[in-house]
Amino acid sequence: MMPASIASSAAAADKGRDKKRPRQPVGGPHLGRDTSPEAKRLAAAILEVLAGVRTTADAATAVGLSLTRYYQVESRALAGFLRACEAPPKGRRHSVESDLAALRRDNERLQRDLARQQALVRLGQRSVGLVPPAPAAKAKPNGKKPRRRRPVVRALQVAARLQAGPASAPDTGLSLQQGSRETSARDASGDQG
Repeated sequence: MMPASIASSAAAADKGRDKKRPRQPVGGPHLGRDTSPEAKRLAAAILEVLAGVRTTADAATAVGLSLTRYYQVESRALAGFLRACEAPPKGRRHSVESDLAALRRDNERLQRDLARQQALVRLGQRSVGLVPPAPAAKAKPNGKKPRRRRPVVRALQVAARLQAGPASAPDTGLSLQQGSRETSARDASGDQG
């Protein structure tokens, strides 16, 4: 048994709590705010049957359902009740929006890292005295890309000359076919000489 002084202080504490915070209705103040009147009537009938106030036949008649349909709705309501009683998973929940935001943040970070690395490369090139590479050729106004020049493989030409030996004539870098093409092009244009 509790002493009288403790019991009176506990009662006073309960009264003080009631004065500070108004009592909220059972189920919370927002219960049923976004539901239709039909859903509210059906939920009330199911709760009355589960509490033993009504029989299932009376509840089915009150909401205008057949007995089999009432049982289907009741089982669906109980399944929803059980799902709502399930503990939420711990930790942060992943959604498409949060994943998209994380990917965007990662993309921005990588863009900043790329710009920083490019600046460091340019600084290194300047300090060593290297000329920065020329920017890529832009498309012409008519939409066509400029034709890329075929690289001349000078190392192969030099290797062929070295393998041929010192007795061969010096190579000018033009093959016989290239020379004949240039000659025929001059002849066709009428420029001889």
